[in-house]
Amino acid sequence: MLPEKDNRILTEVGPGTPGGELLRRYWHPIAALSELDERDAKPVRLLGENLVLYKDGGGHLGLIEPQCPHRSASLALGFPDPRGWRCMYHGWLWDNAGNCLEQPNEPPESTFHTRVKAVAYPVEVLGGLVFAYLGPQPAPLLPRWDLLVWTQGVVKQIGTAVLPCNWFQIMENTVDPIHAEWLHGRYFQYVLDRKGQGDFARRFDKKHVKVGFDVFDYGIIKRRVLEGQTEADEDWAVGHPLVFPNFLKVGGNRRHEFMFRVPVDDTNTLHIWYQVLDPGNGIDVPVQNRIGWYEWKYRDERGDFRTDTVNGCDIAAWVTQGAITDRTREHIGTTDRGVVLFRQLVRGEIDKVARGEDPMNVFRDPARNVCLELPLETGNKLGEGSEPSPEYLRRIGYSAETNDPLFQQMIDALIARTAHSVPEARVPT
Repeated sequence: MLPEKDNRILTEVGPGTPGGELLRRYWHPIAALSELDERDAKPVRLLGENLVLYKDGGGHLGLIEPQCPHRSASLALGFPDPRGWRCMYHGWLWDNAGNCLEQPNEPPESTFHTRVKAVAYPVEVLGGLVFAYLGPQPAPLLPRWDLLVWTQGVVKQIGTAVLPCNWFQIMENTVDPIHAEWLHGRYFQYVLDRKGQGDFARRFDKKHVKVGFDVFDYGIIKRRVLEGQTEADEDWAVGHPLVFPNFLKVGGNRRHEFMFRVPVDDTNTLHIWYQVLDPGNGIDVPVQNRIGWYEWKYRDERGDFRTDTVNGCDIAAWVTQGAITDRTREHIGTTDRGVVLFRQLVRGEIDKVARGEDPMNVFRDPARNVCLELPLETGNKLGEGSEPSPEYLRRIGYSAETNDPLFQQMIDALIARTAHSVPEARVPT
């Protein structure tokens, strides 16, 4: 059991809280750039703060407080100007640093605009995602993690869902390998059996013989040995990473994925699936000028959890723990070593911030921040071949939701090429 005070330290994300001060040292993805294709502004909420992401008349992005400092009209309902963002109410003009550039109906000689400031935060775009930084200056570099900067021979898509639960219980799932054989194996197969939809999930129900966790430069490596495997297999020898503080990397031979868990506030999390498809030799991959975005629907038309997908099973397990997991009632077992390690790591990094130090994965040296490579087991998972089947892509969310024509085209080409091969499977997280 975890004392209530310690639970609050790990889960609170607002300004001035220990966890919130840690999380404000990082750039967080807040939207897909393609979400602004058909509108110029989007209300967002990050780390307990309401904000407006906008695109001005020059195509530049800004992140500003939601109410105009003049008389509190909504800046989400503003409109673009070549120099910035105008309030709809009286036309006051703001730049992306929060400076008031113009107050149209004040006297021409007035300097009033120089004495008014809006809350604004820096934003940057990388890999089709918009990132925001809410912490102290000088801001660190936006980390160039490998999948974000890959461009040659790959296509990408971005899925999002706002989940009504705290970010920390989602991240604890990342260092809980045992759930794979039960949630994604036994339970998932039970759901499929009830629907008469085959035995897809049986590939995931192999017993875990051994699990291990190692802190490395960027976070925690999760390892496992399943029945029939040895420590020479990639699941143990390489493993896959939890990247501190709030995302992980998973994948297979043709599929790679980041899963970001962005704290909206204490009781909501923006989950982002950053999916990268590598069709491989024999398929001509056009240059992808726009990365498509879709919203992951985690409930069906009746309002029930969609537990006939890998992601849907995970979401049901996270959300049903409650808005914030009550860890004063938990009973930690021997298989929860990774969960305990992650909590200890977070507490240690909180202490660093309190001492005035940069925490893990805060980068300030451009020479180091070119392409941050993350380890990942990518071999023939569970002995079922090296190419994904249509059902596999659908069950893990690569094809069922996409609205990006190029991404779907590459999925179709990959499936057509490997129609007679044995489908690959990966151990889900």
